[in-house]
Amino acid sequence: MKYISAETILPEDLLKEIQKYVQGRMVYIPNSAGSRKKWGEKSGNREYLRVRNGQIRQKFDEGLSIEQLSELFSLSPESIKKIVYSKKY
Repeated sequence: MKYISAETILPEDLLKEIQKYVQGRMVYIPNSAGSRKKWGEKSGNREYLRVRNGQIRQKFDEGLSIEQLSELFSLSPESIKKIVYSKKY
């Protein structure tokens, strides 16, 4: 996170109002609630898992067993069961 001087981005009246509460210290201002990304969106992991799980479900529907899928995707049989029996199609 890069440091930015409040004098360069905030209007003078807002800066004076903030100075009533804090002076000479760093203040973290979080993103608004609607702009926060969900886990894995920035790195691409969320999409990778969505595609992988879709492949697992498809192969299960084609007749591969839990054990075969476990070997093929290097996941435990319990993890495969959670994926194929979840309602998140």
